[in-house]
Amino acid sequence: MHPTRKAVVSAAALLVMATAGCDSGAGTTAARKDSAKPGCPTTLSRAKEAVAKAEEANAPWRGPTTGPEAVHGKSLVYIAQTLTNPGVAGVAQGVQEAAKIVGWRVRTLNGQGTPAGIRAAFKQAVALKPDGIVVGGFDPEIAAESVEKANRARIPLIGWHATAVPGPSEDPQLVSNITSRVEDVAKISADWIIARSNGRAGVVLFTDASIPFAKRKSDLIKKELATCSGTKLLSYTDLPIPQANSRSIGEVRSLLSRFGRRWTYSAAINDLYFRHAAPALRAAGKGGAGAPFNIGAGDGDPSAFERVNGKEFQAATVPEPLSEQGWQIVDEFNRAFAGAPDSGYVAPVHIATAANSGGALSWDSEGYRQAYRKIWGG
Repeated sequence: MHPTRKAVVSAAALLVMATAGCDSGAGTTAARKDSAKPGCPTTLSRAKEAVAKAEEANAPWRGPTTGPEAVHGKSLVYIAQTLTNPGVAGVAQGVQEAAKIVGWRVRTLNGQGTPAGIRAAFKQAVALKPDGIVVGGFDPEIAAESVEKANRARIPLIGWHATAVPGPSEDPQLVSNITSRVEDVAKISADWIIARSNGRAGVVLFTDASIPFAKRKSDLIKKELATCSGTKLLSYTDLPIPQANSRSIGEVRSLLSRFGRRWTYSAAINDLYFRHAAPALRAAGKGGAGAPFNIGAGDGDPSAFERVNGKEFQAATVPEPLSEQGWQIVDEFNRAFAGAPDSGYVAPVHIATAANSGGALSWDSEGYRQAYRKIWGG
């Protein structure tokens, strides 16, 4: 059993928590007053229901259960945007693990997080003449020339977070792109704030407007927050991810100066914003388990789970099932090699908190390994 199943919280209990507002950590009369009177009864009821479902710890496998048996003797190259990105690295490990089951060879190339590094890695990948290439966490347009060469050589490509939507793509030409639906991630992140605050929250939203995918996610979070009249967006803060380390302390100090106790919740397009915001919040005398309550609409890497489990300036994360998605990549390649269509599976959204994580540092659906082994004949 996956370690996240150790501490299963019932949907009924979660609804009770949401109804109570769960603002005890805020330590202010204003927060208690706001939580007592919902600002959007209809929206709040819907948000509570969605959050309770997303927080189910014992989520069953809803992915494919049938497909072609394993085609043996294949080789893959996984091009990582950068192996310092825990999400990219987690998927790479999942691919390696699944490939071993079906007897495939996998080589991982590190793009070093730069366009030049990614282009060099992609060029090397095509030269290796593998049976398939994984585009791990970057826009294929960065290496358009090598993508075209791979297409001409009929080397199938599968992406992870390579395009904005899941599934097959014609431009760029991908067998499939493995990712959760950005609409679902954005909506459940906003709904968590609405439900947990009982419809009364002052929100700061962090984004990186230089990345279209990230900007779209934050715009969707903003749109969903606006469905609750009692939820106020205090600041829509554009903080590029590469600058988050150097600028977060100054930005957080400024936000605290401007909004003070009105800042009760935060959402960010990636968990790492809260890694860098924590020192500034701590320096301002904030407690890790108190307001602002922060949710990351990002990958759910191990460091995010550590903050969530330890109640250290992050209350929740909406994680991608990284290992599971690595297995799915192998399955989608196997379908392509067998001449079958892609599975069409998109992982459902999940919210991980200290109450339902069981101390785990990742989250995946229950039983995905067994399901894929059965499909492949293992």
